[in-house]
Amino acid sequence: MTQIDNRIQEPHTWGADRKPRLRFAPSPTGFQHIGGFRTALFSWLYARHTGGQFILRIEDTDTARTVEGAVEDLLKGMAWLGLDIDEGPVIGGAYGPYYQVQRKALYQQYASQLIETGHAYRCYCTPERLDQMRKEQEAKKLPPRYDRRCRYLTPEERAANEAAGIPWTVRFAMPLEGETVVHDQLHDDMVFKNADLDDMIILKGNGLAPYHLAHLVDDHLMGITHVIRGEDWIPSAPRHIQIYKALGWEPPLMYHVPNILGKDKKKLSKRRNAPSWSDFQREGYLPEAVFNFLALVGWSYDDKTELFTRDELIRVFTLDRIGISSGIYDPDKLLWMNGVYIRQLPLDELVTRTLPYMERPAAEGGLPDSVQRPLDRDYTKRVLELEQERLKTLGAAAPAVAFFYVRDLTYDKAMLIQKGMDEPRTRDALIQVRDLLTGLEEWKHEIMEPPMRELAKTLALKPGQLFGATRVAVSGSNATPPLFQMMEVLGREVTLKRIQQAIDLLSPS
Repeated sequence: MTQIDNRIQEPHTWGADRKPRLRFAPSPTGFQHIGGFRTALFSWLYARHTGGQFILRIEDTDTARTVEGAVEDLLKGMAWLGLDIDEGPVIGGAYGPYYQVQRKALYQQYASQLIETGHAYRCYCTPERLDQMRKEQEAKKLPPRYDRRCRYLTPEERAANEAAGIPWTVRFAMPLEGETVVHDQLHDDMVFKNADLDDMIILKGNGLAPYHLAHLVDDHLMGITHVIRGEDWIPSAPRHIQIYKALGWEPPLMYHVPNILGKDKKKLSKRRNAPSWSDFQREGYLPEAVFNFLALVGWSYDDKTELFTRDELIRVFTLDRIGISSGIYDPDKLLWMNGVYIRQLPLDELVTRTLPYMERPAAEGGLPDSVQRPLDRDYTKRVLELEQERLKTLGAAAPAVAFFYVRDLTYDKAMLIQKGMDEPRTRDALIQVRDLLTGLEEWKHEIMEPPMRELAKTLALKPGQLFGATRVAVSGSNATPPLFQMMEVLGREVTLKRIQQAIDLLSPS
């Protein structure tokens, strides 16, 4: 791991032609769901739109809650979506390290600077005292906040605490009067009364800085120009503005984007089973479809355009088109969009992408385990050519086309009997179908269909009745690709064998 220089760093001197620098800075306290990836996508799109840079930073100072594997999962998810980074973990960069735990010395030094200038102070209150204070505030129905006891300690009291080795944190000394104005690019000016804001901790007892100081120092030193983050951070924004002022720094442009809600209008979250990239991948969604979908959750180009290529989104994406109303995660729309993308795939690419899903174990959604792996690619290509128009996810392919691969079908004979028909009439019709198909010289769908239609007339059946019974006989399903193309791919031998099995199933006992 890269070790940081212990000296206070200063950012690059940016010129007038400065390009935007945006970052995604998640905390590895859990696995990212689509809300986090949507925020990353907005930042990435604007960086690419402007020719700027996209930085990934891992805000891992909450070490007690860090989840093992969260960073690796994040990196895999970003790679799956195609969100390449210009600086960050693994690839490095001029303003690293990009893990905050490795930047500990920086936060300590800036916290000390704030203490020296009177904008922060050491707090020696024990967890027990703070807990008791909160309980008393709750009993009095007062808002929970620090009572600033240590802000007013005398120099002698501070010296005594230091001599006694009492553990301490560092708190920022918020102004006690007046107002703080937060200018947000989406919400305009938001005004907060300073009297309503308490003195938050900016350096913990273990020497690591929480989000409030750490992200601000890093954004400044890394030259971040635009900060896109969730609207949950709006209440903390005035504190951040005051720290910027205390350090004499210009804050970046802020965009507090609305949350993503479910169709029930409740906020998606890790606790409410919000989907992540791995859920989409496992179910067989295409990353380019998910990319397109996420870009439209809270952003729009106009009131009608919904399908964009990656390059088109880069070309048209601007931050002023982000809405101030919460975006809705609509799984039905995503499923529709994914189906559109699947239909647009070249057939060879569809086969390449779908084969891994079909070859998975049956317990994971693949074909029955009795089907030999690896699958024959040429045969699978013919199968998927018929199914492509109907597929909505790659994961849905195996159950939809399993009848092309299994040796024997199992189904209830009642499925064979179409509306307006009975068992004897269905059996007789299938015998006629068997004999007709047996006599065909060529096994091609365009050869099969005309005589089958004539047979329906001869038997005084609707084509749907005859074709429906035949469809179930050869596939075991009512929902399949076009009947005659399906039988052509199955082949003469398999088709006739299955029709005979259906006839036997309907035979009088």
